[in-house]
Amino acid sequence: MVPAHIMASRTWLSRGARREDGGGQGADGAGESRMTVVAGVDFGTLSVRVTIVDSARGVLGSAVAELPLHRSRDDPDLATQSHDDHMRALAAATREAVAAAGIDGSGVAAIAVDTTGSSVVPVGQGLAPLDEYYLWCDHRAKGEAAEITELAHRRKLPAIEWCGGVYSAEWGWAKLLHWLRHNPEKRSRLVTALEHCDMAAATLAGITDPAKVKRSVCAAGHKWLWHPDFGGLPSETFLTELDPLLAGVRERLDTTFATSDQIAGHLSPEWAERLGLRAGIPIPVGAFDAHWDAIGAGATEGDVVNVVGTSTCIIAYARQAELVPGVCGVVRGSVHPAFTGIEAGLSAVGDVFSAIATRAGTSVEVLSAGLESYRAGQTGLLRFPWDNGDRTVLVNPDVGGLTIGWNLTHTAQDELFAAIEGTAFHTRVVLERMAEYGTRIGRVINGGGVPRNNSVLNQVYADVLDRPVLVPESNVTGLGAAIFALHAAGAVASIEEAQALVCPKHTVFKPRPETRETYDTLYSLFRRIYFDFGRRGPDSHFGDVLPALIRMARG
Repeated sequence: MVPAHIMASRTWLSRGARREDGGGQGADGAGESRMTVVAGVDFGTLSVRVTIVDSARGVLGSAVAELPLHRSRDDPDLATQSHDDHMRALAAATREAVAAAGIDGSGVAAIAVDTTGSSVVPVGQGLAPLDEYYLWCDHRAKGEAAEITELAHRRKLPAIEWCGGVYSAEWGWAKLLHWLRHNPEKRSRLVTALEHCDMAAATLAGITDPAKVKRSVCAAGHKWLWHPDFGGLPSETFLTELDPLLAGVRERLDTTFATSDQIAGHLSPEWAERLGLRAGIPIPVGAFDAHWDAIGAGATEGDVVNVVGTSTCIIAYARQAELVPGVCGVVRGSVHPAFTGIEAGLSAVGDVFSAIATRAGTSVEVLSAGLESYRAGQTGLLRFPWDNGDRTVLVNPDVGGLTIGWNLTHTAQDELFAAIEGTAFHTRVVLERMAEYGTRIGRVINGGGVPRNNSVLNQVYADVLDRPVLVPESNVTGLGAAIFALHAAGAVASIEEAQALVCPKHTVFKPRPETRETYDTLYSLFRRIYFDFGRRGPDSHFGDVLPALIRMARG
């Protein structure tokens, strides 16, 4: 779902990569005696992919439909999408995927949906949208997020610590409050607000009563300050102190919260007809795309998955997990129903690469030709991928992209390679923070759309992280959703059983010892500048510079 990818390089693959043995689709004919076909749906930023998966034969076919993204030159923080556009695209992609798979749609036994998040839609009677989705990358609610963070710490709200200590402009409460403040003519019609993953499942199931909507633990725990040990959502007292406009909203959101091993509903006759499937098939409770992508990439307890696309989500899960400052949440059941999920990430990765190419009047594919010949640190540049703010570990939307070391002969290709290194350095900052607070870092898997087509990025990540990086050998977008659909259909007894049936093998990129000294030196410089320029407060030397530039640019 990234607008453009970096081309793979045979040279880098031969020097640093090998195929990992074991696992994989259709291994030993597993599951043939109980073949089940399901549909996995993955809504990304710019498209929706539907993947048809057979428990015995793996992926049978898939299709992609594009999604219009609405931006504004007058407000670069705005990013919205239409619910109707989402559902039209889903119907088209499902029918095309079924045709590509060469099956009858009536044979699909379950359908599961993951989406971006926090992507929030306010709804009225009958769950009719009152507005477009505030997409995950909509940052208009920066002020509201800062207010939530300040009040949460002042009132010692426990849930704030479980989402990293800083509330983000990308998350649900901030977006809903922003909408309430800026849409006075629609406030009285608000019945509730829903995450995209919950809205999609409810729509497919024909649910129109908000009290019957099952809300995803993944979405609620990571983005809505929900924690089962602290009474669920923040109290009415807290919310009304934040803003009286939130009076009564908690009750409207406080329905059933569930993990994805539970059923959200069953496909309605109307949507069965539109999708070309059979009415009545189960729909499990949804989740965010990156969390299920980690499952589809073959992650097990202790693995860390970098889901690299327009942005990066860093996903891990464990039996026990400690609080990690600056991450996007530590939530029981958010990735795997039986484990505690940990989410972190970078606000822009593929989007940074695309922006560099666009400014150069070319494409990422063209600009990438020859990158395999670059050596570690060759450009003399340090590129900080803050072009869309900092998601983790600073949780700071008021920073911008930063490149240090320019001279008169540098090229756009130099910047692209430095940006790849910069995203790897930023990922190392995140992994070190997770490890510092007790997260076990076992295997590192690069999932998402970019790594499968970008061997240079995978090798740089292996070198910078100084550990092997695994990359699925085939596209896993939508495969995590299919795994939860297999579970909902009763085809498997566990998520692990489904993974063993359908997850692909991995290619392994090994770190090259000759790069270690250079990258350790560059990383120490990157880390120092990262905190000096990105951290707000009196202990920061330059933390006011980038916010001041942003304010001036916006008048």
